[in-house]
Amino acid sequence: MQQENSHLFEEEESINLQEILGKYLYYWKWFVLCILIASLGGYMYLRYTPNQYQVASSILIDDEDSGGLSNELSAFEDLGLMGDNKNSIENEIGILKSYSLMETVVKDLGINMTFHHKGNVRDVEIYDEKPPYNVVFANKEQIYDVSTIFTIVTETPTQFTMILGDGSSSIHLFGEKISTAFGDITITPRDELPLKKDGGVKVKISSLKNVVNGLRGKLGVSIKYDGSSIIELSLTAENRAKAIAILNKLVQQYNENAVADKNLVGNNTKKFINERLAVIEKDLNDVDKGVEEFKATNSLTDISSVATLALENNAELEKKITELNTQLRLTQYVADYIRENEDNLIPANLGLQDGSVNANSAQYNELILERNRILKGSSTKNPVVQNLNSQIAQLRASITQSLVNLQSSLQISLKDAQKAEQLSSSKMISVPTQEREYRDIQRQQEIIETLYLYLLQKREENAISMSLNVANAKLLDAAQAGSAPVSPRRKMVYLVALVLGFLIPFGVIYLMFLLDNKVQGNKDVEAVVKAPYLGEIPRGSNEQKVVVSKNDRSGIAESFRMLRTNLDFMIPKGKEGVGKLIFVTSTVPGEGKTFIAVNLSSVLALADKKKVLLIGADIRKPRLEEYLDVKLGKGITHYLTDDSIQIPELIHHLEDINVDILHSGIIAPNPAELLSNGRFEDLLAYGKEHYDYVVVDTAPVKLVTDTMLLGKDADLFVYTVRADYTHKRLLDIPAKIYEDKRLPNMAVLLNDVDIQRGYGYGYGYGYGYGYGNQGGYGDDVEEVLPWWKKLFKK
Repeated sequence: MQQENSHLFEEEESINLQEILGKYLYYWKWFVLCILIASLGGYMYLRYTPNQYQVASSILIDDEDSGGLSNELSAFEDLGLMGDNKNSIENEIGILKSYSLMETVVKDLGINMTFHHKGNVRDVEIYDEKPPYNVVFANKEQIYDVSTIFTIVTETPTQFTMILGDGSSSIHLFGEKISTAFGDITITPRDELPLKKDGGVKVKISSLKNVVNGLRGKLGVSIKYDGSSIIELSLTAENRAKAIAILNKLVQQYNENAVADKNLVGNNTKKFINERLAVIEKDLNDVDKGVEEFKATNSLTDISSVATLALENNAELEKKITELNTQLRLTQYVADYIRENEDNLIPANLGLQDGSVNANSAQYNELILERNRILKGSSTKNPVVQNLNSQIAQLRASITQSLVNLQSSLQISLKDAQKAEQLSSSKMISVPTQEREYRDIQRQQEIIETLYLYLLQKREENAISMSLNVANAKLLDAAQAGSAPVSPRRKMVYLVALVLGFLIPFGVIYLMFLLDNKVQGNKDVEAVVKAPYLGEIPRGSNEQKVVVSKNDRSGIAESFRMLRTNLDFMIPKGKEGVGKLIFVTSTVPGEGKTFIAVNLSSVLALADKKKVLLIGADIRKPRLEEYLDVKLGKGITHYLTDDSIQIPELIHHLEDINVDILHSGIIAPNPAELLSNGRFEDLLAYGKEHYDYVVVDTAPVKLVTDTMLLGKDADLFVYTVRADYTHKRLLDIPAKIYEDKRLPNMAVLLNDVDIQRGYGYGYGYGYGYGYGNQGGYGDDVEEVLPWWKKLFKK
């Protein structure tokens, strides 16, 4: 029977989005408040957060990624002295983002010192090529290491007040040397400044390292188009003019550094060439002197000409020696002939080169012929013949002496020619050695001279190349700032504010639900306790004890009427005229079992004028008398301890709810023994005999066993669970009791459900089906509206 009845109250489990949404919309005021606060926060953020503008510039890089040497180093390319020197656009991007380049920009612009107008909430930076004041450090490098803030207030054209960061102030003259904790400084105005009494100008000096790293973090360097050499530089900053100046200076400094690097290489190349030229010029002079000394030592002008001349001279000498030998031999022949042949003619035209000999020989021959002719006609004694013989003898003697002289002369000439021939031969022998030595010297001379001329040529080429050096980057687009700020993005800020305004309360509420370990709705109960579910009683006013009356059409009253209807399905049919015994219990005190018992009795009494007896069976901690705020006198404990007391003497009638009440009485020292003495069963039997319904308010089952002892004959056990009070872990107790069938015909009732928070079945009044004016309940029934109608209800 119990299993059959349980199916009457089971519903399909499904995700009820309306229920979930309703639970969150119960806190709609918090959502609205958080969204308004977040929107206000977004507005204040936008109001006092400086706008950030993006400044961009485009440059075209002279990309040498395809390879090749720089113009200066190409002077040595054909010597093979240089390796690969490939540059790529990635290298140029790295240079543009380098610390050293940005450091130079910061130093040149002096932006590690900034000037600000003081505002109520934030200070506004003053940026100009010329700052309002000149702050000069005695130690110029010290400005790059300090971090400090001070304020300058102009008092008179020559006087100002200096306010330090710690609040201390002092008056000084412009141009006066001021000693401070961060160094000695001198302050002068840029121009004639108007006297200001609005707080002056705040000067902020930041360390060079922090400023450089900050700008590098904001600087964007990227390739504008894939495969191109166009680089886009971008910088996000509060002051557009300052960002434009930084980007322009960055590109300018980059180009200057590139040209300086190229000129540095060119200058080094020039220095190297000049040094080598000086060395080579000295070597060349040494070689030339060596050639000069070699020629002077060897009496040479031109080796080839000397060799030719030596050959010709040697040939002439050989010819001369031959001739001299011939003449010498002829002379000897003639002398021998004349000595052996006194009367004979001397041979003529023999080739003797001595003219006197030839002339004397010719005259001698003529005299010989003349003598011989005369002798043909006379004798030797002829005076003419004798005279001729005398002349012939004189000529022979003269010729002989001439031949002797000629022979001596020829021998001397021959010796001279032979010496000359020996000298010429020695020269001919030394010519190859001299030529080889000269060739070695000449080769060195040619090598040094060639290198000297080559370096002279390269020096001119290097000078031309240096004069033609250009920057690596060509400026395509000068730095420009957008008209609209890139940060903060107003729409995004408001969107984030709205999202946060929604998510924060949602997260908090979700966390509340997640950490909530108390029973909140029917699903929490049905998930653990498989007993039949009687329904829900919505939350009412804490001051209202009895919520059911004859003309009451409130939601909570209707929920008890619905409970009464459900009881008809749960209570088994019994004998006619025998009352129904209904026990009301709970797990722990405070779950509202007394509230349920009182109002259940009241609603049962309203049905066809049924007679109802309400028994307060919790004799350990009686609450009924206190709950109804009435004095009822003796009760159950008196009956259980005194056999003379009759039951009707203890029953009191309450007109307000039309219910008879039998309260527990005084607290007994031995409640368990009293309840088991048998008289309580008599009391229940009396109630069933004289009443249509007997409602018994029992003790909590977790604390004592009284309820288990008394409820054996109950027609129905209403097990009360209170929403937002009973811990979920306590549901294991009714679940175990139901599983073990320790309480007869047990059913669960969920009490104090907050319908407005979205718990319960969602039909209105905990169960209702939109009572309104339907079903004859009257116009005073409270209308239950959907959440979205309540939200816009006026």
